[in-house]
Amino acid sequence: MGITVRKYTEADVDAMAQVWNEVVADGSAFPQDSVLSGDAGEFFASQSMCGVAEEDGRIVGMYILHPNNVGRCGHICNASYVVKSTERGKGIGRMLVTDCIMQARELGFRILQFNAVVASNTAAIKLYDSIGFERIGTVKGGFRNAAGIYEDIILFCYYLLLRSV
Repeated sequence: MGITVRKYTEADVDAMAQVWNEVVADGSAFPQDSVLSGDAGEFFASQSMCGVAEEDGRIVGMYILHPNNVGRCGHICNASYVVKSTERGKGIGRMLVTDCIMQARELGFRILQFNAVVASNTAAIKLYDSIGFERIGTVKGGFRNAAGIYEDIILFCYYLLLRSV
């Protein structure tokens, strides 16, 4: 059947929360320090867009897309991506980022900005570099991982009107 990316439905929320919570609980990539529980449906519904990667009826990855700021900076969006740990290495991350870029354009955003890509997340950094994201800076010690160690974070931008995936 293959892997497809589509807009999420309410029926996907529990599986999405499981995938999301795996990364949050790991404590090495996302800034959240508590997992989603009964508030998962509300959290996903509050996003501008949520996409899921599905393989054989199973959710194997997902993303959230939302404004990065308001008002005069409301044309900048932000996103987070999650691939289930047992499914990594299949190109799912690239599929999610590519779909997210298309959806962000459709929603009228002009820039996709990542505020906190942990420097040790080399797979994500390699992916963003290969797609054409621009590194715009580093925040020294900007992320405290689950072990209490402070790591650098890298900020990235993708100019939606200037590039195509």
